[in-house]
Amino acid sequence: MPSNDPQAIVDNEPMSRFQWGVVAIMIGLNALDGFDVLSISFASPGIAKDWGIDRAALGIVLSMELIGMAIGSLLLGGIADRIGRRNTILLCLVVMAAGMFGASTSMDVYQLSGWRVLTGLGVGGMLAATNAAVAEVSNLQRRNLAVVLMAGGYPVGAIIGGSISAWLLAHYSWHAVFQFGAVATLAFIPIVLWRSPESISFLLTRRPANALERINATLARMGHATVEALPPVVAAAKAAKVPIARLFSGPNLAPTVLLTIAYLAHIMTFYFILKWVPKIVVDMGFAPAAAAGVLVWANVGGATGSLLLGLLTARVKLVALTVAAMLASTVMITLFGRGQATLSELATIAAIAGFFTNAGVVGLYALVARSFGTEVRASATGFVIGIGRGGSAAAPAIAGFLFAAGYGLPVVAMMMACGSLVAAIALIVLARVQKAAA
Repeated sequence: MPSNDPQAIVDNEPMSRFQWGVVAIMIGLNALDGFDVLSISFASPGIAKDWGIDRAALGIVLSMELIGMAIGSLLLGGIADRIGRRNTILLCLVVMAAGMFGASTSMDVYQLSGWRVLTGLGVGGMLAATNAAVAEVSNLQRRNLAVVLMAGGYPVGAIIGGSISAWLLAHYSWHAVFQFGAVATLAFIPIVLWRSPESISFLLTRRPANALERINATLARMGHATVEALPPVVAAAKAAKVPIARLFSGPNLAPTVLLTIAYLAHIMTFYFILKWVPKIVVDMGFAPAAAAGVLVWANVGGATGSLLLGLLTARVKLVALTVAAMLASTVMITLFGRGQATLSELATIAAIAGFFTNAGVVGLYALVARSFGTEVRASATGFVIGIGRGGSAAAPAIAGFLFAAGYGLPVVAMMMACGSLVAAIALIVLARVQKAAA
């Protein structure tokens, strides 16, 4: 007997070409996030040269969009639950494009910092909306794969964007990097309008006046059977906001505290390598275009690491995989700080470091998803990511102040690598706490 529950149809029917197309758009949007966030890294050597700013000031600028991302992660996820995933994505695209174009017109550090906060706000909101959109357009069998593929879009965007940035920097000034980002961001608006309908799950929960017609139109585009009426509103409609205090009580306390510590610590190491690689490479005597190429290789490693970890989770315990990735990240970031004689050696070490740091990030996303019950999962995810990203804004600035204080690259890299080590310890403690409670 055919199901009259649209969500059950999506969950249980095979994924259609249209559904995979929506996933592909979300991968592209995450790739756009990857480029928009790292555009400041590609441009930073030229900015430092043109404005004559030191590493401490540059470190603050490199942190600005991370502050915006934290605000976006904490606040705009709620907006996506009110106005829809599609509308939030479109809003974030406009915000991101404005921030990127504005950055290209900046005349000083203060203007640039303001535009980077705005860009980060859009990126943070985009992450919340695309995560939900991918999960809700996928069936149960392919949902994990779809989310892993989307996570891999971030470093892919940095790879493609970095390659284009290397060419732009060889022919134009740093302003062109931001201008390209603005144009690429705006180009996604008609694609989303054309091929990414509103989530069926969202429409079922919010029940606008034309919900049935919109749901059936989307089901038809997916190649699935339509429904004659919507199922009764049950738990979803009665769901209330989860108080933050609930995350710090009962069985939620340990995972909330320890995963927040782990995410915050590891993401600081992650953003140190991504934000400072171009400037470090230029200071070693290489051209800005070559520096962008090294960052591209760091993200090639990151894309490979995220995909491989996702595939290995079916065979190896997730905690063990993530802890191993973080310990390897500690070693590789420290090794990167020792300096390399040739550009190819730098690119190789950066790629291996990117492999392990990004694998650790993907592992943390999966651990957060499985460590909380359905009733608090979204709130817990927003809290962990929001606090982690907000704190990680300090990473580039801390590195900048350490450089300005006279510490060499080997010492700074070793200190920043300790974030991954702290994260690994937090996950080991969490595993023991959960095992004891089982």
